[in-house]
Amino acid sequence: MSDARDRRRPGRFRYGAWAGGPDPLAPPYDVRAAVDAVGREVLQGGSLRDALRDLLRSGPPGERGDRGRGLDDLRARAARLRREAARRGDLDGALTTARARLDQALAAEREALAGRDDDDARFAETRLDALPRSTAQAVRELSDYEWASPEARAQFEQILQGLRDDVLDQQFRGMKEALQNGGPQALAAMQEMLRDLNDLLEKRARGEDTQADFEEFMAQHGEMLGSDARGVNDLDALLDTLARRSAAANRLMRSLSAQQRAELADLMDQALGSGGPDGLAGEASRLQDNLRALRPDLDRRGERVRGLPGSDPLDYTQAADALQDVSELDDLLESLGQEHPGATLDDIDVEAVERQLGRGAADDVRRLRELERELQRQGWLARSGESMTLSPRALRRIGQTALQAVFDRVGSRGRGTHQDVSAGSGGEPTGASRRWEFGDEQPLDVVRTITNALRRGPEQTAAGGSRVRLSWEDFEVVETERTSRAAVALCVDLSYSMDSGGRWGPMKETSLALAHLAATTYPGDALQIIGFGLQAQPMTVGELAAVEPDFVQGTNLQHALSLARRHLRRHPDAEPVVLVITDGEPTAHLHDEGYGSGPEPLFHWPPLPETIRATVHEVDLLTRAGAVINVFMLGEDAGMRRFVESVVRRNGGRMLSPSPERLGQFVVADYLRARGGRRARRAS
Repeated sequence: MSDARDRRRPGRFRYGAWAGGPDPLAPPYDVRAAVDAVGREVLQGGSLRDALRDLLRSGPPGERGDRGRGLDDLRARAARLRREAARRGDLDGALTTARARLDQALAAEREALAGRDDDDARFAETRLDALPRSTAQAVRELSDYEWASPEARAQFEQILQGLRDDVLDQQFRGMKEALQNGGPQALAAMQEMLRDLNDLLEKRARGEDTQADFEEFMAQHGEMLGSDARGVNDLDALLDTLARRSAAANRLMRSLSAQQRAELADLMDQALGSGGPDGLAGEASRLQDNLRALRPDLDRRGERVRGLPGSDPLDYTQAADALQDVSELDDLLESLGQEHPGATLDDIDVEAVERQLGRGAADDVRRLRELERELQRQGWLARSGESMTLSPRALRRIGQTALQAVFDRVGSRGRGTHQDVSAGSGGEPTGASRRWEFGDEQPLDVVRTITNALRRGPEQTAAGGSRVRLSWEDFEVVETERTSRAAVALCVDLSYSMDSGGRWGPMKETSLALAHLAATTYPGDALQIIGFGLQAQPMTVGELAAVEPDFVQGTNLQHALSLARRHLRRHPDAEPVVLVITDGEPTAHLHDEGYGSGPEPLFHWPPLPETIRATVHEVDLLTRAGAVINVFMLGEDAGMRRFVESVVRRNGGRMLSPSPERLGQFVVADYLRARGGRRARRAS
């Protein structure tokens, strides 16, 4: 009863989980899954730029891991529609139709003249025989001809009337039907509408407020505009529609030959009539000028369209619409490809996508845009100049993924040394204690040890007193965590052979995993990643994630060890650790040419003796500084093996030869082992 009364009280509401289908407030895609998809491609050796592009091209993962509809799917549909539009027919259909109607009119007129036996009929036949080959010129010469056949006169009048109706209908949808049914009054209303529209556009070009004038224009002429008036709330929307159609008409004229263009222009001038600048032809020309001035970019975008390979003749409206579709689809194919520098999803005309591919495709583009914005809003992506980069937050997630992948492989092969749970004898107390075990070196927790003895209760003495006896079970030790610091230089080979040998992805995964482990578990450690090819350079985690293979030859380990030594020198109180991942012996070193320009890299294959000497010299300097060099050798090159064996003998480090898929396990385990210091390593 109380529940029923509560439900009847006004102002009381109950909230629960959404159960009415998909959550309407949920983001369109799982943003973290999208970041993970980018991370997987980066960890497999792909470039960050390509990974971000592929995410949008293929579509981000759905709830079940499947890909949504991306740009590639939309581009394939646009390409298919472009091929279909290009097969619609021949563009000079308007001229073909005019010629056919003229031929029919002349045939009917000659038939009527042949049945007459008078001088006027013979003169008329002579005039018809002397007509020029050009359809436009023949129509112009027949403008004052007195037709003997009513049928021929009707066919001839349809040439210009049909073309006039097509031209106006192409610019204003639904105008043909209004002109055919309205007679001279409709033509006068059309001319008045064009004059008012031109006045409105010119006022807009001067920067004046046109909203009130636009509403008045629509109230007076909206019915004449037909479908163009539906859903149009401002002048910009109407202007865009009319400008696209004007550009399509101009595109059609450019797609014809010079002779065809001249003939069609002549016919159109005759169809619209002269009447001076205030006549229909003058207002139509004025409209073209205004649209071109207000939307000049639309007219330029179709310059490359030169014709369609179809065979069926198209009338004026059909040909212009076909070219408009082809041009718009060409623009969509370019923007959906996202190939040009600095390309973004904002380059895609969503309205054009909806016109050509449908509402669903436009929604797909909007969702992809929202995903890109959401990746930036939530701090996963950052824009750097004209390109997108992963933020530190995203790099941490990718590093966590890489480290988890390394640990998973360790777990699949038995327990490794990927985590250190022991508490060191020297370090900071954690605030906790634990039972003493044989071999523990931690200090006793005296208070808790005595408390344990008191809990067991005192023992009675022979004299009748009591005493507290300590047992080994009472002892507790203070739990501490190691506070030893390590200065780690991770030298990774970025030479071309690493990519060609399929080792680029494991190298990236290992480096990012180690960086994440150091940053999260051992924040006191100083980790420096050093990439080396023809030259060496310190790298951030973001730079490593984005680095792509360089097709310049050279393995400059000497320069990498020099930078490692500089890094270790900045942290004299830390345990020095140098880890090297490479697949080849040194083939480059820095040498001074003696011209005052500073050291320059020198590459030579097979390795020069001076390259080997320069590299070994850096090994000796690191050895004297107390740093241990552990080399992870990828591949089985005999020369590399001989060189690495000599390095570890001189330095006291280790040579390891993991397979690429186990590289991360080896490097992470060796890093944890090396943090214990030289004494711990010798003891092991």
